[in-house]
Parts: sequence; structure tokens; C-alpha cells
Amino acid sequence: MQEIIIVGDRVLIELEPGEKQTQSGLYLPATVTDQERVSVGRVVRTGPGYVIPNPEYSESEVWAPSRDAARYLPLQARPGDLAFFLRKELIELTLNGKNYSIVPHAAILALIRDTPEDLLSGITSLDDDL
Repeated sequence: MQEIIIVGDRVLIELEPGEKQTQSGLYLPATVTDQERVSVGRVVRTGPGYVIPNPEYSESEVWAPSRDAARYLPLQARPGDLAFFLRKELIELTLNGKNYSIVPHAAILALIRDTPEDLLSGITSLDDDL
């Protein structure tokens, strides 16, 4: 079986179906929706992130354990997210009969995640300490 590896700060997205329904009930064909500036799709895979230098890397310390010269700053997008992205930035490809798009992470305008992270879950209340 083939595996696709996404490189760097790119995101593999499966586009939502092209036909849309307006608020008045009219169905717009895919040819009309293709002219929009923003597209919507589901994130399938992401690359490792933005490459940044590794401060722990040194060529002068030959006795030190080997470390990679680069690190990756992870991306915000995760598989399963619904992504709104700039259409002009996408690169289309077909893999195993399915149509996908690859976009740079910077082209993503917004993400909708089904289960939002609770950023405050690890913080205890001051009342608990009293």
C-alpha cells in the first residue's frame, strides 16, 4: 500500500463536495463554486511543521550524542479539522481515485475542530487551594 508523506508546513485536504445550496434553496453547480476565493475541506494529513534550528546541535562536540540539526514547530491544523483556505494557493492531486489538495499552512484562514481543546483544564481554581 502507498503512503503519502506531507513535507514541511503543508497540509493535505480533501475538498468538500462542489455543489452548494444557497439560503433560498437554489443549488449552485461546482463550476460556480470553483470561482470562489475561499474553499472548504477536511484535513487528512499534515506535514511535520516549520523547520527551525536546533539549539542543542553542535558539530564541535563529537563526544556528545548525535542530534538532528533541525527541529520542527508543529502546525495548528490536525487531521479531522474543517479548514477554510485560499483557493489560489492550492495544488490539486489525485491519489487512489480521490481528489485532494495540498496547501501551505499559511494559506489556511480558519479551522473548525469538532472537539475544541480545553486550554484551562490543567489550571486549578484559587478556591481549591484555600
